[in-house]
Amino acid sequence: MLISIRPILICAGLSLSLASVAYPGEALARHRAESAAHTAHRLSLRSASAIVQDAETGEILYGKNANTITPIASITKLMTAMVMLDAGVDLNQEITISTADMDTLRGTHSRLKPGATLSRDELLRLALMSSENRAAAALARTTYPGGIKPFLRAMNQKARMLGMNDTHFDDATGLSAANVASAEDLVKMVRAAHRYALIRKYTTTTGHEVRVAGRPLAYHNTDRLVSNERWHIGLSKTGFTNDAGHCLVLQAKLAERQVIIVLLDSWGKFSRIGDANRIRAWLEANARPHNAGVRRAAQDTGSHAPG
Repeated sequence: MLISIRPILICAGLSLSLASVAYPGEALARHRAESAAHTAHRLSLRSASAIVQDAETGEILYGKNANTITPIASITKLMTAMVMLDAGVDLNQEITISTADMDTLRGTHSRLKPGATLSRDELLRLALMSSENRAAAALARTTYPGGIKPFLRAMNQKARMLGMNDTHFDDATGLSAANVASAEDLVKMVRAAHRYALIRKYTTTTGHEVRVAGRPLAYHNTDRLVSNERWHIGLSKTGFTNDAGHCLVLQAKLAERQVIIVLLDSWGKFSRIGDANRIRAWLEANARPHNAGVRRAAQDTGSHAPG
């Protein structure tokens, strides 16, 4: 005997419709909770190594090959800045760019020609904001009597002091492939660097103009996220060499929490920015269950409501 299932389907559909009318808030909460869980599950980054840490609690929110030791390129300049500032040198002192500051390893270009003179403060700003290699080299060369060697010793000593046991610095710019660290170590370095007001200020400055030999030179931040109004960044530094790939570290307020993000060896020019935006979306999606109604809905469905 054939039995029509149409009346059954109609009744079932009516019941679901009535449930939606009766509990619209719960239905919305359930949908958001399920969306958050799905977003968290599918987070996929193109950086070879990555870590996301809650800057206030120290909780690791996400990790990918976080203990892999890899070249870090110009992320190095955060340590260069800290060591120079720790030395207590006069930031107003005029420093002249020397041929010793030129890149003989990779032959990178710089608009700071030998003979150009800027204050140490301006060199620090350019090194952090626009990753100016000759500016960083000049800072390292002129901080300690004896030049670059004692400066490098101080960089590696500070790394040990911060517990960065997988880190080594071979130069002050990051051009050397021997400048290596893990993402886990760089979280410690970003946390330490964030304590310096000038590092926070200069790494998040969008642009700056200096005068060299009477000519204005305009510089811009190498991280375009600092000018994005959707981001609230307290510290940022980019890096790139062929050995290191594209790198990015930052401290930012996302989804009402302070986080540190480290992205290393991203294979595409824009992938580190894409990864940062993916992390922001992931954190924002997973912050929704903090709402009590969403949390209850997630529990009702058996879904996990991330905190």
